[in-house]
Amino acid sequence: MSVTIYHNPRCTKSRQTLALLEKHGIQPKVIEYLVTPPTEVELKRLIKLLGMTPRELVRKKEEEFKKAKLDTTNVTDAEIIRAMVKYPRLMERPIVVTSNKAALGRPPENVLKIL
Repeated sequence: MSVTIYHNPRCTKSRQTLALLEKHGIQPKVIEYLVTPPTEVELKRLIKLLGMTPRELVRKKEEEFKKAKLDTTNVTDAEIIRAMVKYPRLMERPIVVTSNKAALGRPPENVLKIL
């Protein structure tokens, strides 16, 4: 099974999730999404696999949230997705993806459901 993790090595939950995968014998493809952000198409796919809305995936406490003017209620999903592509720090992490499933590693044990 192919497994990918959208990872931020500075994030505790992301490091814990990666360690959990490795503990279960899984060597995932690691994408440091701050270095290599997902495209708009990839992000839409992740959101669909997660079964979330863009607003649920965005980190509201980041400085870029206000900078991108996402702190209003009339912002569209498309605008939120474009902001996450432009400012990948806005994307909640970590995200673990298999061929047809995805899970947010908050808490890290969430990802075990898709393996």
